[in-house]
Amino acid sequence: MSNPLGLIGSYLDVAIVFGFVLAIAPSIGNFMGRVFTNRPTFGEGIFGPVERAVYRLLGVNPRHSMRVREYITAFLLSNAVLIIWIFLLLQFQNKFPWGATPGIPPMTWDLALHTSASFSTNTDFTHFVTESQVTEGGLLLGLQVAMFLSAGAGLAILAAFIRGFVRKDGTIGNYFVDITRAVVRILAPMSIVGALILVLLGLPETFATSVSVHPLLGGIQLIPLGPVASWQSIMLLGSNGGGIFAANSTHPFENPSALSNLFEIGLMMVIPFSSPFAFASAVRRKGEAFPYLGTILIVFFVAVGLLIAGQLAANPELSPIAALSQNSFYSAGQETRFTLPEGAMFQALSVYANVGANNMAIGALSPIGQMSMLFGMFTQSTPGGVGTGMGYLLTNALIAIFVGGLMVGRTPEYLGKKIGRQQIGWAASLLLIHPVLIFIPLVATLLGGFAALPTTGVGASAHTFTSILYEFTSEAANNGSAMGSVYVNDTTMWFNVVGAVVMLVGRFLPMVAMLMISHHFSIQKPSPPGPGTLRTQSFTFMIYLTLFLIILTALLFLPALALGPLTQIGAGG
Repeated sequence: MSNPLGLIGSYLDVAIVFGFVLAIAPSIGNFMGRVFTNRPTFGEGIFGPVERAVYRLLGVNPRHSMRVREYITAFLLSNAVLIIWIFLLLQFQNKFPWGATPGIPPMTWDLALHTSASFSTNTDFTHFVTESQVTEGGLLLGLQVAMFLSAGAGLAILAAFIRGFVRKDGTIGNYFVDITRAVVRILAPMSIVGALILVLLGLPETFATSVSVHPLLGGIQLIPLGPVASWQSIMLLGSNGGGIFAANSTHPFENPSALSNLFEIGLMMVIPFSSPFAFASAVRRKGEAFPYLGTILIVFFVAVGLLIAGQLAANPELSPIAALSQNSFYSAGQETRFTLPEGAMFQALSVYANVGANNMAIGALSPIGQMSMLFGMFTQSTPGGVGTGMGYLLTNALIAIFVGGLMVGRTPEYLGKKIGRQQIGWAASLLLIHPVLIFIPLVATLLGGFAALPTTGVGASAHTFTSILYEFTSEAANNGSAMGSVYVNDTTMWFNVVGAVVMLVGRFLPMVAMLMISHHFSIQKPSPPGPGTLRTQSFTFMIYLTLFLIILTALLFLPALALGPLTQIGAGG
């Protein structure tokens, strides 16, 4: 960081990775769209038999297409089974295979509840130290299984959501078929390829839980190991984010070099940035992808710019120190293996793509950087998590089209389907539940005395407020990133139980809302576009949707930002 402005090579490296993923995104998106619409894909001879075996095991008729109530029931019950399985596994983890890890006892019930809710909802928010509180059996038989199934559920819901625009018989697909195809054809092959490349880049892959070394000062030190490469691959690809080590992606075993950091950036990008093309492929209108991709890119690049600018700004806490006068920017908390552009791109993408992995200490970021991270979790759609991010963006688009249509006297419709009271009602509930799940626990935590704001100064108080706000925002958005427990002790029963409820409601209610929106579209017969139909395949719609998304998010969350990061800026800390 001695010359933070002279990092042209690092910016170029990041730009090459970003450009490469965007170049292959249309092809990957087209493949995903074919998976969503149950059309044949390459590798049919490999994937088909595996899927048919799963269907026989589950007793599922793959030709049966469900209506919305049956789909929701299958979705919720299967996730309930997953939650109960993880909870019981963690409660009795020392009794299961690979469970006899020395010194690791069963989890307390409240921590097991938080963890089972966290990993089953694709949040992966950890209130535990992985190396000392989860056995290898708990990792492989519980948490890693949840990584695949939670990401697969997100893709399944997106597939069902999209079908509402193309069907007219009231059915939206089969949940068990959708999640099976998502895991077998998308997540598993990509994660295997990703794991193999990560091994070549230096990540360990072993069933050994640790290795003994002899330090120079004498004695014996145990260094934790594990199947790091395969864990890291699905962690990043599936918008999971819970590291196999507590240090997450700052750990040299998870992210050993600048090259591995760049590859992991690509892993996080590939599905979320391909999703607009998957949508366009599924509805068979290629032009529909570009307004959504444009909106994602505009918001995301502004966020990265703000994060970097905030880190380069003068830190008022350090500027009075003469010895630091030449580098008094926000350098604390940045991993020294990576340059600022590399670290900032990883961290911003991790938060905005709802991965939640950390290679920077968010609690040490500048107030502008923290505000940028919070905004990404407020939108949940730029690009958002695997499957759900595109679902949130489509929901915002429906509201924007509805409002725009009413303002100019046009019929609110999209892809030949009218946007009526039912769709807007569910869309509004989807967006409004997010601030409710953040602000009610935040107020209850402060008024109930479960966390206290320091009285040593406005800046310190605002920073602690921001950390509590960040905690519940991350859980409500199913993000999983954290500012760290240095500022707030979040390992208590209060934070475990309340956090579990926030994650469960924040995950499943919006997904049910997406399915209900799809249902109300699926019972309509499409009508051809008329002279009053809003053209969505246009640059104008992209700008309109971008501004609508930013303004709507600001209206919902600006007061919270004013009490947290913006107050820190005003207080000079």
